[in-house]
Amino acid sequence: MSGSVDLSIVIVAWNVRDLVLDCLASIEDAKLGISYEVIVVDNGSVDGTVEATQRQFPETHVIALPKNIGFGAGNNQGLLKMNGRHAVLLNSDTIVLPGGLERCVRYLDDNPGVGVVGPQLLNPDRSKQNCIHNVPTLTSEIVSQSLLRRLFPSRYPNKYVDYSEPIDVEAVLGACLFVRAEVIQAVGLIDEDYFFFLEETDWCHRIRCKGWRVAHIPDSYVIHLYGESTKKKVPLRTRIEYYRSRYTFFGKHRGPAANAVLRALVMTKILLGCIFGGRRRVEYRHLLAWHRAGRPADAGLGAD
Repeated sequence: MSGSVDLSIVIVAWNVRDLVLDCLASIEDAKLGISYEVIVVDNGSVDGTVEATQRQFPETHVIALPKNIGFGAGNNQGLLKMNGRHAVLLNSDTIVLPGGLERCVRYLDDNPGVGVVGPQLLNPDRSKQNCIHNVPTLTSEIVSQSLLRRLFPSRYPNKYVDYSEPIDVEAVLGACLFVRAEVIQAVGLIDEDYFFFLEETDWCHRIRCKGWRVAHIPDSYVIHLYGESTKKKVPLRTRIEYYRSRYTFFGKHRGPAANAVLRALVMTKILLGCIFGGRRRVEYRHLLAWHRAGRPADAGLGAD
């Protein structure tokens, strides 16, 4: 972390060669007005991602890992090699737009009390995505996130509100998350107990607990092809990781009682799904089997 460039762009890839190439091309096309480096961490892809990236974007630093170690751990490998004053975790399924990354860097430079920022993520049709997170609570696990956002927008900021200026939030989506190098040095890297889901929320939570603010920048834009990188390829295992990450977060930050209540809520939902889930009953039965097996860690996405 020498600080020799303004921004280190870290992209984790797993069998998404075309997405990675499109993302890298968008960075070039955006003609960033800051100094930067690009680090691609390949999580053991077998689709030629490493070779294609090295051939088409020779200036990109590629870290080729032998297997899929997860989103958080993969990003950590890139962060350990960064030379930027700031870093951005950038999903492989994003398209960088002109001015978007620079706006976030400027905000960090102008606001030394802010440790993390995230832009407004857009769908391909330029409609807004929800890209602000709240840390999980039992309330948020019981009540629909969509309902909470509509009923309590000040407590649960969301895409339905047009923000005229940056706002402080609890967490931002890891699809495009900017963080100061000094924050990483003070707080540490992403918790690798999370394979996929909530690793960025946990990180933002830890950063806020150390006194830095987290901000959403509404006039900085990045396109996010939501779910293209993993969810459509392994939907069941993605669902398993969704639950495993929540148990991990509650175990670390909410205590054993809340974790036990969470498990009871999840099991009730799964049992109801096994009975009334229609075409999804098979998925719910797999989730039930995973719970009965003790929620094994090797049920993660890296098994494929």
